[in-house]
Amino acid sequence: MFASLSRAARRRVLAASAAMLALCGVLVWWLAPFGAPAPSGTVTFSTGVPTGVYQRYGELLKQALATDLPEVSIQLKDSEGSQQNLARVATGEADFTVATADAVAQYQREGRPGFQRLRGCARLYDDYVQLVVRKGSEIREPRDLRGLRVGVGQDGSGVRLIADRVLAAAGLTPTRDVEPVSAGIDTMPGLLQRGELDAFFWSGGLPTHAVQDLSERFPIRLIPLDAALVDRMHQAGDATRHYRSAVIPADAYTKAQDGQQVETLAVANLLVTTVGADRDLVEGFTRTVIRSRDRIGGQVHPAQLVDLRTAVYTEPLKLHEGARRYYRSVKP
Repeated sequence: MFASLSRAARRRVLAASAAMLALCGVLVWWLAPFGAPAPSGTVTFSTGVPTGVYQRYGELLKQALATDLPEVSIQLKDSEGSQQNLARVATGEADFTVATADAVAQYQREGRPGFQRLRGCARLYDDYVQLVVRKGSEIREPRDLRGLRVGVGQDGSGVRLIADRVLAAAGLTPTRDVEPVSAGIDTMPGLLQRGELDAFFWSGGLPTHAVQDLSERFPIRLIPLDAALVDRMHQAGDATRHYRSAVIPADAYTKAQDGQQVETLAVANLLVTTVGADRDLVEGFTRTVIRSRDRIGGQVHPAQLVDLRTAVYTEPLKLHEGARRYYRSVKP
């Protein structure tokens, strides 16, 4: 029948058929779900001690994620710090966490369970090492800690790693030349104030609320950690190359610093997940971290330093593919 039609009639039939096919395509596109399903489910985020920056950052990030990923339920889980955080994520006990780059490198170097699975989502902000003493103390440098009671952080914390390395670089054996006290930032300020500690180490964003609060009710000062000490730390091996010389600005702890900046060392914090994490979830998580910088930074000052230009550098971790996809989508 089609063959018996005139050439013009055949043309009209073909044009009508093409139009009908195009219309069907539009209807299929309109009726079909647009894009991939939004991420959903429950995600565990391992944070830190209750009064630390990790915990507060996690609380505010959870609020931001509730808006950006409404089908995802975020559960926060307190921890002792970076080392415990990495162990939880690497072994599947948590899905996301924050950990310092030196703790990651140490975890990898020791070949601890699941280390090959770890991936980075973003470089966040730097932690600054703070060695705190009473204002009237005779301690002037780390080697003066010999024979004294020193808060060195909890066993699963990044603080413990750094404290041991600072003491070693100062010529002290951490387990023999000082009396190490395993405690977190939630208890060390009170111990110092009551005279149960002579000094304590803390590694965190500036200012750390617990240190700031202590400085406002009790006279303290910060011990300088100079560039020569950082150089000696670098000689210890691969994980220590993630430390850099830095200064604590004069206005970080006004009452503790008497208008003076303090030399110290800093190390980057990384947002960490595993290679098996859902790409869409990681992409959304990373997007929220970057976009919520100013909102979170208004309450957690270190978060103001999250920068899209440097967030992609998650060494020593490979970048997760979902995070890579996000960074490519916003690349100028």
